[in-house]
Amino acid sequence: MRAVVCEGAGGVEILKVGEIADPTPAVDEVVIDVVAAGVNRADLLQRQGHYPPPPGAPGTLGLEVSGTIAAVGAEVEGWSVGDECCALLAGGGYAEKVAVPAPQVMPVPEGVDLISAAALPEVVATVWSNVFMTAHLKEGETLLVHGGASGIGTMAIQLGVAHGARVLCTVGSTDKMEFCTRLGADVAINYKEAEWASVVNEATNKAGADVILDIIGAKYLQDNVKTLAYDGRLVVIGLQGGNRAELDLGRLMSRRGSITGTGLRVRSVEEKGRIIAEVVGHVWPLVAAKKVRPIVHRTFGLDAVAQAHEALEQSAQTGKVLLTL
Repeated sequence: MRAVVCEGAGGVEILKVGEIADPTPAVDEVVIDVVAAGVNRADLLQRQGHYPPPPGAPGTLGLEVSGTIAAVGAEVEGWSVGDECCALLAGGGYAEKVAVPAPQVMPVPEGVDLISAAALPEVVATVWSNVFMTAHLKEGETLLVHGGASGIGTMAIQLGVAHGARVLCTVGSTDKMEFCTRLGADVAINYKEAEWASVVNEATNKAGADVILDIIGAKYLQDNVKTLAYDGRLVVIGLQGGNRAELDLGRLMSRRGSITGTGLRVRSVEEKGRIIAEVVGHVWPLVAAKKVRPIVHRTFGLDAVAQAHEALEQSAQTGKVLLTL
């Protein structure tokens, strides 16, 4: 089958389309004929040699796909050949076929086309597991989302609004500010033109944010702690701004705050299955009701994978970048 292969690690020039062996399902897996695959920052890091796949995962890039079931393992129930689906992967999505543990496979939500469904698994699982399962965002609380125009950011804004939270976000341009406010954000802050922490404190009357979803890491740590509400929860899911910073423990303790660092890819199939089950139960009805939708910035053919990576590296997108097969 055709797949994107990387020879070594480096820039987009190492991304090539080649031939690899077709997958066969283990007893608890299904094989999916891939229609579209999401492009994520984790893919960029893996290409650069900074984020190797976990043990047992395919070496091919790609953490989410949509498509149709092509084969079903002997112990799998509930899926049949020809069923449309989308899935969360540990790797292998940039290919015509991929084998996936059955607990990580989801039906396509009502009202979503099969290509756009590829924009959902990674961002929905990330946001739901962190903002709701870990940080327990409640109705009436304030959610601060860093990177509001990203795939994760656009989903976090929508889910926060759908659950009755007040949502603030940081972005890098005026256009992105406007996009995020149209999506439902109460306040969008251009971090290139304003000190975002000061704006957050002003917008909340110095009360701060109850939950902060952070993709930046070290660069934002001190200001994140400064803007936490009493009993606030900071969840760090990315390190775009580095991985080492000083922490004012006194400030954190005075706010009774908590900091959690999480990752999704390295979790067990059982853990991912629990997240997926909650996503289908809690988020898919919101998608069907058109309160939440996948945001697709642009699609690229498999042969244009280098351009897809460049689009994500430039951070000019609003929503998700997809590959289509």
